[in-house]
Amino acid sequence: MNQKLAAPTAPLTQPDSPVRSFSVLLSPTPRGARLARLLATEQLRSWGLPLDPAALIVAELASNAATHGRVPGRNFQLLLYVVGDTLRIEVTDTRNDRLPHPQAPTTHTREAGRGLLLVDALADRWGVTRGRPPRKTVWAECATHCK
Repeated sequence: MNQKLAAPTAPLTQPDSPVRSFSVLLSPTPRGARLARLLATEQLRSWGLPLDPAALIVAELASNAATHGRVPGRNFQLLLYVVGDTLRIEVTDTRNDRLPHPQAPTTHTREAGRGLLLVDALADRWGVTRGRPPRKTVWAECATHCK
């Protein structure tokens, strides 16, 4: 049986702007949140992208997943991807019943609860997407030439 091979098709992306992605599952613990930041930093460095503010955004979102999205025995996922000149950071946990919201500073000084205000200040856009139960994804986007 003779068959001709189809001619190769053009790639879906241009060589000068490939889609790059990185994904990892981590334990919802302080150690997992720290590892998320370290792995993200190394991945950004390998892509030749600026570390700031992306590393800070990853640290805040991963910390929130480990603190507020923790369910024993269930991991959280860190996903980084670059399309064109936009870096998207996604952290998915298994507590879609607890949606995050920024907390405005109060007259009483608190040590915690302001991480999303930092994400809001550093990212070009951010939001929350409910996934298939019980998942939710908190995401942030910034230009690859970030602020």
